[in-house]
Amino acid sequence: MKLTCQKHKFSLDENAVYLNCAYMSPLLKAAEAAGIAAMERARNPFTVKSEDFFSNAERLRAAFARLLNAPHPTQIAIIPSVSYGIASAAKNIALEKGDEVVIVDEQFPSNYYCWERACKGNHAEMKVVAAPEGVEDRGKQWNRHILESIGSRTKVVAMAHVHWADGTKFDLAAIRKRTREVDALLIVDGTQSVGALPFDVRQFQPDALVCGGYKWLLGPYGYGLAWFSEQFNDGAPLEENWINRKNSDDFAGLVQYQETYREGAMRYNVGEHSNFILLPMLLQAIEQLNAWGVKNIQEYAAGLTAPVINNLKEKGFHIEDPQFRGAHLIGIRLPDNSNMDGIKQQLARHHIHVSVRGSAIRVSTHLFNTQEDLNLLAEVLSQYQYSTAVG
Repeated sequence: MKLTCQKHKFSLDENAVYLNCAYMSPLLKAAEAAGIAAMERARNPFTVKSEDFFSNAERLRAAFARLLNAPHPTQIAIIPSVSYGIASAAKNIALEKGDEVVIVDEQFPSNYYCWERACKGNHAEMKVVAAPEGVEDRGKQWNRHILESIGSRTKVVAMAHVHWADGTKFDLAAIRKRTREVDALLIVDGTQSVGALPFDVRQFQPDALVCGGYKWLLGPYGYGLAWFSEQFNDGAPLEENWINRKNSDDFAGLVQYQETYREGAMRYNVGEHSNFILLPMLLQAIEQLNAWGVKNIQEYAAGLTAPVINNLKEKGFHIEDPQFRGAHLIGIRLPDNSNMDGIKQQLARHHIHVSVRGSAIRVSTHLFNTQEDLNLLAEVLSQYQYSTAVG
């Protein structure tokens, strides 16, 4: 299915060129309506039935499983944040003195601090794989360095599928193969890829995949999802809440305390994960993503960005090769004589919203963007680069 622009499904300001979904996605009209309806329902709490604590959560797990091509929705947990999901995994990995946790340079803090603490507490070592200094073959070199860094002492590789700062895509299939060879776990942060770049759990086979919901899943802030392999099915959750125990749907028998958790990875659900406002919003968003098809979303983004990327590269801007980035999130590095502050001011004057992360202008597109949006971006960047060059 070839997608066309879907801006009509969002309520974006018509005067804004929003190329910043990697920062925060705009809400779908359908998700917004679901949240408003849920708040209106809260006026009369007697309308909330006991089955409502479970039914929408089951639908959400099923929808997310479909998005990932995951076989068992019960391996999905509902979480409030990436840090919560990462901490749930780390708590159930026994690090020892001499073990190594491999991470990539400048990865998002939520997938760093937890491993830093775990390593310090168990006398293990954090091994940070630095990004290459140059821009030529940067993604290819970085992926090679990651593979070379995984060795007999590696216990965990914790990393993103797509680097949050500049969109570098990591070869998870090759990294998974290498971790299998040394009996290490692979913990993936999918926040900047899942929903816009195809991610197949059966293909990559991570031990855990954690996703914030407010970026490419198009959901609300403060709500996310995690997939855990069966490796974690006997683990200890971060908290002991009532709804994650067996027979928790029997409200009359809740004080008949249960030692047994609900099946699969549902023990890792955050307390009050039935959130009657946020859950319906994320459910609407993921059902829409499934209807569009993630592969089709990625192809739409590629159609928008390809001609602009070619244009900018001809003018001296540095952009990663397609094999090592997605089309939805690209990092544009400036020619040496360009002034980042000046370019940021020019973009703001044209109401173009992007992010600057490190040395890269991070441009992230979705179905609400048009070719005109990307053309304007290229025009502003090119004009400013030319003016500084001749000045």
